[in-house]
Parts: sequence; C-alpha cells; structure tokens
Amino acid sequence: MTTITAETAAPARPRKLVGGGRRQWIGLLYVAPAVALVTVFFIVPLGMTAWMSLHNWPLMGEHSYIGLGNYWAILRDTRFWNALRFTGWYTLVVTIAIFAVAFPLAIFIERPRAMTNVYRTAFFMPAVIGFASASLLWSWLLNVDSGLFSPAAYALGLTEKKFNLLATFQPAFWSIIAMVVWKVAGFTMIILMTGLQSIPSELQEAAMIDGAGPFARFRAITLPLMRRTLALALILSVAGSILAFDQFYIILRGGPRNQTLTAVYWIFNQSFVSFKLGYGAALSMILLLILVVLSLVQLWLLRKPEGVD
Repeated sequence: MTTITAETAAPARPRKLVGGGRRQWIGLLYVAPAVALVTVFFIVPLGMTAWMSLHNWPLMGEHSYIGLGNYWAILRDTRFWNALRFTGWYTLVVTIAIFAVAFPLAIFIERPRAMTNVYRTAFFMPAVIGFASASLLWSWLLNVDSGLFSPAAYALGLTEKKFNLLATFQPAFWSIIAMVVWKVAGFTMIILMTGLQSIPSELQEAAMIDGAGPFARFRAITLPLMRRTLALALILSVAGSILAFDQFYIILRGGPRNQTLTAVYWIFNQSFVSFKLGYGAALSMILLLILVVLSLVQLWLLRKPEGVD
C-alpha cells in the first residue's frame, strides 16, 4: 500500500519555460534600435520644442521663461490664422484632387493586363522624386519666358501672348494643385491598389451573379472593405498637405501678395527669418495639436462598424 507523504500530496509546481527570460531580452534587443530612433528623433525634439515654446528664445542672446506668453500672442496673430485658413482650403482641395486621380488609376492597374507593370511604374515614378526637386522642376516648367507651358502655348497659337501662371492667385494655386497631384497621386494609387487586391474576388463574383452593377458593387463591397486602407491614405494625404512647405516656398515664395502663405511657411518665417524661436516653437505645438485632432477624427469617421472584422 502506497504511503502518502507531504511531498507526494503537494501539487506539482509549474515549470518555468526554459529560456523564456532569454527570449524576452532578445526581443527587447531587436526593438531597441527603433525605440532609440523614436526617442532621439521624435520624443526628445518634441520635449525640447514644448520647452522652447514657453520661453522668449531669440537666436542670439539669453532666453527667458514667459509661460504661456507665446500662446497668448498666437491668438492675436492674424497672419498665422490667415495662413492656417489657406492651409485648410489647400488641404481640402488637394486631397479631393489626389483621390479623384489615384482611385481610378488604382482600379485601372489592379488586375493584370497588357503592360500593367509599365503603367504602374510610370504612374508611381513621380513619387520617387523629392518634393524640393519636383518643386524646382515645376518652377522651371511654369516660368513665363524659359519654361514649358507658357512658351509652348504661345508657340502653338493657343494664346496671344506669353502668360505668367504665377502672377495671380487662382492660376498659381491651381498650378500648385496640379504639381502636387502629379507628384503624390502615384503613391496614393499604390496604397489604394493594395486595398483593392485584398478584397476577395468571390464577393465581387457573387454580387455580379446577383445582378449588381459596377457602382452597386463599388458602394456595397469595395468601399466598406477598404475602410482601413482609405483611412491610411487619407491621414497621409491630410497630414502631408497641412505640412506643405517646399512647393510654396520654392515656386511661389508665399506670393502673389502673401496669398499662399501656409502654416508651416509662417512658422519657418517666424523661426528662421524673424529669429523668434520660442514663438515658432509655440506655433509648431499648435499645428501638432491640430494634426492629432484631425487624425483622430478621420480614424473615428472611417472606423469599421461594430461586428465587422
């Protein structure tokens, strides 16, 4: 008969996973470079910007703590609010224009057909060019004398004389819109194409069998299943448009008559032209807050309905 002792009656303790702690340290080691990059290039600069925004911080000389003085000054800065208003209008127009071009292109190149790879490469190629380089290119194209558009239109007899597209607000504004759409639509097209390719073809085929037309399939199947893709593309487009600077600085210099001053352009002007670094930091924090709020609103509007995976 087996004798029951304290040792045999005690429940067996679970063994520790062999090497569990070691695997955790290896995982931390893998993410350490990313954490270091985020800390050095985002968290630390963000903290420094927030600290500078609370100071009167000239480029040369001593800085002094003024609390929320810079933020109170923003409330009276009509030039900044005008720049912010123009930035909002530009963001709305250019985002609609980008999606109006990128979505049809994504549908066109989604399925394999003759020369699909050529089309994809050609449409995406402008996205490889940096914004500064693209702005310099379009600055030459838009030049009234030595560019392409105005002299070509005059040589072909389409206009009675050479015209300056950058002399007045409307032609200058729509020239910038055309440049940004040419530059960015290919990148947005690739994002939307991946969303289209992730939709199961069986759903489209079943809808076709049920007699659904192209528009009905697009509204009932494509758009709902592309919410996450649309949210990503929309956030990238809106954030990039709100932070627009290169094209307005290189091509227009804020003209004509300061009508195309963007929020970032005004921050640059206050920080590196007027050398009011503390005030420029406060403007940057306000713009960051606006970007965060807009991104959260877009994510909320494009969230998936409850019960949908």
